[in-house]
Amino acid sequence: MSTDSLPLLFQPLQLRGLALANRVVISPMCQHAAERGHATPWHMVHLGKFALGGAGLILTESTAVDPRGRIGTADLGLWNDSQIAPLKAVVDFVHAQGSAIGVQLAHAGRKAGSDPLWEGGAALGDARMAADEEPWERLGPSAIAAGPGWSAPRALDADGIAAVVQRFVDATLRADKAGFDVVELHFGHGYLVASFLSPNANHRDDALGGSRDNRMWLALEIAQRVRAAWPAEKPLFCRLSAVDGTPDGWNLDDSVVLARELKRCGVDVIDCSSGGLTEETRALPVPRGLGFQVPFSARIRQEAQVPTQAVGMIVDAHQAEAVLAAGQADLVALGREALLDPYWAHHAAAALGADPGFQRWPVRHGVWLAKRAPGLARARAEAEAALQINDKETSR
Repeated sequence: MSTDSLPLLFQPLQLRGLALANRVVISPMCQHAAERGHATPWHMVHLGKFALGGAGLILTESTAVDPRGRIGTADLGLWNDSQIAPLKAVVDFVHAQGSAIGVQLAHAGRKAGSDPLWEGGAALGDARMAADEEPWERLGPSAIAAGPGWSAPRALDADGIAAVVQRFVDATLRADKAGFDVVELHFGHGYLVASFLSPNANHRDDALGGSRDNRMWLALEIAQRVRAAWPAEKPLFCRLSAVDGTPDGWNLDDSVVLARELKRCGVDVIDCSSGGLTEETRALPVPRGLGFQVPFSARIRQEAQVPTQAVGMIVDAHQAEAVLAAGQADLVALGREALLDPYWAHHAAAALGADPGFQRWPVRHGVWLAKRAPGLARARAEAEAALQINDKETSR
């Protein structure tokens, strides 16, 4: 089958010097399985299975650039050179399966320090954070807590802001040494940069507060500095909360403007998410239906003229193909659906007619599945025929 005749979901995509084999992306998913920021065998299996499953690009979970900026105690990190080698082992395995891999770099800011979801997800108390073996501190644009149960962050001064920017640059250099193909900057979900963007979290009266242009400064400064440090042939992604989910907060119009500026900074793809600025229940929710964030991706792609990645309740091959066919995104990302089916990309290829004979599967799997297929088809046909006979006899 020629490339041009393939479904859009399985047509290659060239981003700078990186050729993605298809448009299926595995979205970052927090695992809270690291040891002092270092990847463990859990990450090898968790991320490696998606490479076996045929995804074109796999993104790591939120990876902290600073131990103070971890979401949870067992987050991945790239704040230390010793964290490079364990991640490189994962990268090498993914590459050996023909997939690309990226790292999502983040600083949790005022939302640093929470329990894993399976332990309740509550904010850690200051005493528990102070007792941790790694230094930990909530930081933000202003001393405004993320919601009930969260302590107010320390408002960053000029030196603190410069240090944060340098942390992103240093982590980017480590990501290159680990062999990652993509860096994604996490500027959404209420974490540090998102809190600078939102007028509901940023009450500064200096050059980084007030107007939208001022509030965008940190995002653009990090993007420019990271782009300069990241090899020119490697693409740079940026995740935004297209709307931050608060009344009169950061909105889609703002995201279109920011996306245009990020493109000028050398960002190649905008990953379109939403919400997360605050934990308060009075925040405005985004209704979570199928493809609920696709309209954000569509508008940013059209109006900012930048490639986008759609994510959020995209669950089957035909839905994903329709998103691409309608010009609403250039890439489609899966999170929980990929947990449910790590081989989603292979199953989608079969559903769309792009792989009728297990040829896309890893050879160690595909050869056995292809050998079983004729016998399985016969057995199913015989079972169906027997069921029909039984139905006829029962109806007499």
